Amino acid sequence: MRVRRRGAAMLETVMWLPMLVSLLFGMVELARVSYTYYTLHKILYAIASDVGHRSGIDFCNADTNFDTAKNFALRGGIEDATDTIVPNLVADQIAIGFERVDTTSGAAAIIEYTPDCAATANGPGPDYITVSIPDGYPIRLVFPALLLDPIPLRPTIRIPFGGVS
Repeated sequence: MRVRRRGAAMLETVMWLPMLVSLLFGMVELARVSYTYYTLHKILYAIASDVGHRSGIDFCNADTNFDTAKNFALRGGIEDATDTIVPNLVADQIAIGFERVDTTSGAAAIIEYTPDCAATANGPGPDYITVSIPDGYPIRLVFPALLLDPIPLRPTIRIPFGGVS
């Protein structure tokens, strides 16, 4: 009688083991994706905060002005570092946009800010800075015996220009 019970316990263990291993891999992968999203969010926030607190920004040459902010956030403040905090994330993937509140319509609609560079450089600045990864940062989930498509993570940060709320 004792032999049958031991055999049944072994059979139940063998039946449940694949499910338990799958749950373990799923928890690890969910933690990795969450950590990567959090890290991307913090990088974009650092860029937005740096840009939002700068004075005398030339919005007509925004691409050259913000490369230092992007590289600073991507490398964690270490200028000579060759690796970025998040692997394979480069400054060209990050987009910085400017927005104003549309007061002419009476609604608080957000419109894209485009400075009139020909008229004057001293016009009103934007109300908000938006930093995002428009095409997404692809992350591939790793499960044994499964080939899954990458998931694009698209965090977006919007902060007021001139300070953080």
